[in-house]
Amino acid sequence: MRLSAPKTIVFIIAVVIALLAALAALGIVTLIPIPSVWLMAIAFVVLAGGCVLKGV
Repeated sequence: MRLSAPKTIVFIIAVVIALLAALAALGIVTLIPIPSVWLMAIAFVVLAGGCVLKGV
């Protein structure tokens, strides 16, 4: 399996989701019904998918 760098948009989406997770963990953002641990896991899956899938 060959890994490639994710495109910029995938990286930015993963960072935004991770920032939302961090803000939810600190209690600043309370409107998100998903626990912050799962949000961080989603951010990681998006970033890992961008590295594993070719052209993404």
